[in-house]
Amino acid sequence: MAQLREIIHQVNPDIVEDWKWMGTPVWSHEGMLVHGNIFKQKVKLTFHHGAQLPDPKKLFNASLTAKQSRAIDYFKGDELDVPALKTLLRAAMEYNATHTVAKSKGSRDI
Repeated sequence: MAQLREIIHQVNPDIVEDWKWMGTPVWSHEGMLVHGNIFKQKVKLTFHHGAQLPDPKKLFNASLTAKQSRAIDYFKGDELDVPALKTLLRAAMEYNATHTVAKSKGSRDI
């Protein structure tokens, strides 16, 4: 998760990191972009509007039938495709900038 967090902030230093839902990191820029969850076997990165984003490198591998979100499950030993992830994050920011999306409420910045 630490490596993913670093990549997210590299994409745009204006991305806001909040903690919601009893300790879930959420990254926002003109609305929520992505949130992360740590599980015993994996780290999940969920894009809030992932179903509307282009994914030419096929990073999304979870929540593929959801109407709005898409997720990437990372397992121990997985190699991160950093350029593709950054492209996906930029697409999420572009989506938020060009669409009406819910703004984050009740957050605490860290």
